[in-house]
Amino acid sequence: MKSNIASLPYTLTLKGRDLVTWLDYTVEEVHELLKLSQYLKKNPRSKSLEGKTLGMIFEKSSTRTRVSFEAGMLQMGGHAIYLNSRDIQLGRGESIEDTARVLSSYVDGIMIRTFETEKVTQLASFSSVPVINGLCDTYHPCQALADVLTILETKGTLKGVKVVYIGDGNNVAHSFMILCAKLGMDVVVSCPKGYEPREDIIGKTVDLALESGGSFTLNYDPVEAVKGADVVYTDVWASMGQEQEAFKRLEDFKGYQVNEELLDHASSDVTFLHCLPAHREEEVTAAVIDGPCSAVFQQAENRLHVQKAILQSVL
Repeated sequence: MKSNIASLPYTLTLKGRDLVTWLDYTVEEVHELLKLSQYLKKNPRSKSLEGKTLGMIFEKSSTRTRVSFEAGMLQMGGHAIYLNSRDIQLGRGESIEDTARVLSSYVDGIMIRTFETEKVTQLASFSSVPVINGLCDTYHPCQALADVLTILETKGTLKGVKVVYIGDGNNVAHSFMILCAKLGMDVVVSCPKGYEPREDIIGKTVDLALESGGSFTLNYDPVEAVKGADVVYTDVWASMGQEQEAFKRLEDFKGYQVNEELLDHASSDVTFLHCLPAHREEEVTAAVIDGPCSAVFQQAENRLHVQKAILQSVL
């Protein structure tokens, strides 16, 4: 089947680019990716990556990241190779530099889901093909783009939308803050003391909000935080690798559960988001995540569409 690449709404300026964090992308480039995501959602069988191969390195387990990247490549006519760290030489001590150089000679792009952010940046430094951050301890950029696409679909706009993230100031929070502030939204983070986002990420978010006309607020009171919220977002309280802290976190996050009582303080048409997997009756009640305000599964589906847009743009 012939490629219909010429009909796709994107420019070649993103070709060859890495995606480590949205701090490296302009507002215009993000909007371009959102536009392409919408196009590919309506036209899912575009064969525009025919003959392309993506290497996918996984040092952290995954459902949505693996399946959405692999399905996305297949739907666009390409191929994805799953590389578990236990099965490749990286897991036996081969350097990031050597791994990058070897894989670059075999594939057209590399996606990595790992722990240390430095692994992603080092891989990108030594790779001759684009590297996509599928998740690291600091950032989760692909998830954030799916979050923003879902907000755009449910609210019809982005600028001026009030988004409230309740929970641990983790990698999901970091990328969500950065991208929403960059796009002119009013961002609020509410968490217990000691669980704030990193100070440097807060500083960058504030700067982005000043540039875009948005805002950033850190509010330790979740009830105050959600007042007038258009979107409320949460994540698990103990992320992958933090299982030993689970009991302490359950205690520390008491009062930060997203439930119907809390959402009564938000906008009457509030949208609830969660990056999944979710622990019902911990960070969110079943009544909320399975209720009428939830766009969680629309958000999960959008991982496929935004990742296809990223792949199409950089490969």
